[in-house]
Amino acid sequence: MPPALPVKIKTLKVSNGPNQTIFYPRVVRMANPTLEQRINRAIVQQTQQLIDQQVGNMPSTVAEMLGTFELKNNQRDVLSLSLSNYTYHQQAAHGMTYIKSLTFDLYTGTKSTLKDLFKPGSDYVARLSAMIQKQINEREVPLLNPFTSIQPDQDFYIADKTLVIYFQLYDLTPYVYGFPMFPISVYDIQDIIKEDGPLGRLAQNN
Repeated sequence: MPPALPVKIKTLKVSNGPNQTIFYPRVVRMANPTLEQRINRAIVQQTQQLIDQQVGNMPSTVAEMLGTFELKNNQRDVLSLSLSNYTYHQQAAHGMTYIKSLTFDLYTGTKSTLKDLFKPGSDYVARLSAMIQKQINEREVPLLNPFTSIQPDQDFYIADKTLVIYFQLYDLTPYVYGFPMFPISVYDIQDIIKEDGPLGRLAQNN
């Protein structure tokens, strides 16, 4: 297997007035143009879904909207990125932000769900939930309601040798806490991760 090179990323911008600007990434000059198109289509769709979610949630006029992105991992044929959208509606108490992430296994040419990262039949939901509960206790994370379990398709991204599980604002904690994020080392779940999947490749020390 040849060494996996980082994907080249270009930043694009779309604006609808001085206070409404969306920055989003586009992958460019990939060896596989079909995969490049598939990734860019997924990015555009997710960016638009965030816009639609913001506009559809409030009947009032959008006073400000800012879309940004963060590249979380771009090595070993794993591309993971997060897209965020902050929107303030006129007369609202405060603005609202949503974050959604996309992770691509460039080796197989597919978009990865949380389930795709683990061996078939492994109870990854219970395992990750227990680790998150431990972090909640240790970090004394303030909860709106008792934590029970993550969803099978819980939001996540991959950063180097870490799987980060996160929740949207208000899902778990008060607004002022921000986004609850729970980093989990790949080495702590190495027995259940798919060895030839994104986490398995990142866990390798070579």
